[in-house]
Amino acid sequence: MTDTLTKHEKNLSAIIHASTFSKFFIPFGNFILPLVLWTANKNENDFVDYNGKQALNFQISILLYGVVLAAITATLFLVFAFDFVGFIDVFELNRHNLSEFNHDHSGWGIHIMFMLMAGVLGLGLLILDIVCTILATLKSSRGEKYVYPLTIKFIK
Repeated sequence: MTDTLTKHEKNLSAIIHASTFSKFFIPFGNFILPLVLWTANKNENDFVDYNGKQALNFQISILLYGVVLAAITATLFLVFAFDFVGFIDVFELNRHNLSEFNHDHSGWGIHIMFMLMAGVLGLGLLILDIVCTILATLKSSRGEKYVYPLTIKFIK
């Protein structure tokens, strides 16, 4: 396949993948720039069309995984924070019954473990995004097709 592709097609496909790094400088740049490049060139070449779809599907998938992880983390954080503060104890404190304020927080280790796991998963998503994007950029610049892992095919 690499023999039939022009240097322009390979470079354009690599730029589509690399343009997803613009999210570090422009909000939603990981969607906007690849989308503009892909839609402007998708009808001219199948290789560019394939790479544009791959890049956008992966970025949408990473966003979806990040939103789900953030929602789960926020929910757990609120549950743990309410458990730590103990609103029943706050009401008791307002009635000046300080003996009721003593609360056993021996289960706090599990709370911290869940927060650390969420942080590790979030960092893992970031590393997966960076490594896979670099691999896709390099492979497409050589004219090879790259399939991102854990990608949901939103654009077919």
